[in-house]
Amino acid sequence: MAKKRQAPLLKKMLAKGRPPLAPKPQAVLSKKATQKLIRSHHGLNKKLAKAEARGDKEEVDKLNKQINDSGGLSSYQLASIQGQSSERGGDSSVVLVEWLKDIKVVTASSEHKLRMLEVGALSTDNACFKSGLFDIERIDLNSQAPGIKKQDFMERPVPQFEKDQFDIISLSLVLNFVPTEEGRGAMLKRTCQFLDQRAPRTMPKGIQDNFPALFLVLPAPSVVNSRYFNDERLTLMMASLGYVMLRREQKRKLVYYLWLLRDKPSPDEQHFRKEIIKSGGNRNNFCITMKP
Repeated sequence: MAKKRQAPLLKKMLAKGRPPLAPKPQAVLSKKATQKLIRSHHGLNKKLAKAEARGDKEEVDKLNKQINDSGGLSSYQLASIQGQSSERGGDSSVVLVEWLKDIKVVTASSEHKLRMLEVGALSTDNACFKSGLFDIERIDLNSQAPGIKKQDFMERPVPQFEKDQFDIISLSLVLNFVPTEEGRGAMLKRTCQFLDQRAPRTMPKGIQDNFPALFLVLPAPSVVNSRYFNDERLTLMMASLGYVMLRREQKRKLVYYLWLLRDKPSPDEQHFRKEIIKSGGNRNNFCITMKP
């Protein structure tokens, strides 16, 4: 009975994650104001999710008022879009396209487009689209843009047929918007159900060993400066799901990964609790937990 009660709650908490896409903003926020607004809204939503989990109605009402008073989703949408503009770090899919060129995927693009699911899509005109390598399906939690389907990845029906699965999933700056550590782990586990492990049979020789794959992007501080999380923990977590790391690149603000879904999952190894890895007062609290 407890699990049945938890399932709707987890979905509700996950729905507080990735902000919706707003129309093209008319005003321009400074870099400092953008970062402050995103941090504030993200922090308030984390507190809101915890208050809802406790059933603390008074705290929920208080936090909702704080969110509304700070401009609500419209201000958050503006900050999110400007924060991902070319002036503020750019299109993360540029890195993916460069990696795929390195393994000569570009030579096969005219004959075999890679089936991509882009979760948390903000644009239909990014590097993945321009490359011509992909047949892309884009979804976002609260999309308002043509070409991006409004859909919660955690509620997307699990594919029943090979034709509905994907060669690659893009999960760029999505996990960090999920407000709970258990929700992040659940999202990573769910990616495996949407990737087609039989896909390499139809691919040209030379690229078969790189698919199906997950492109994952996280803020650098979440990986290198967290009390509860680091590269080693992520690698063990992904290995328990059947993933092996193909590529990793760290830049000043972001860490990029390309993971190959190669092996069968190991449920017995999917016990990852919240525990301190690095102590220190200057650490952040980003964490991912997982249960079988």
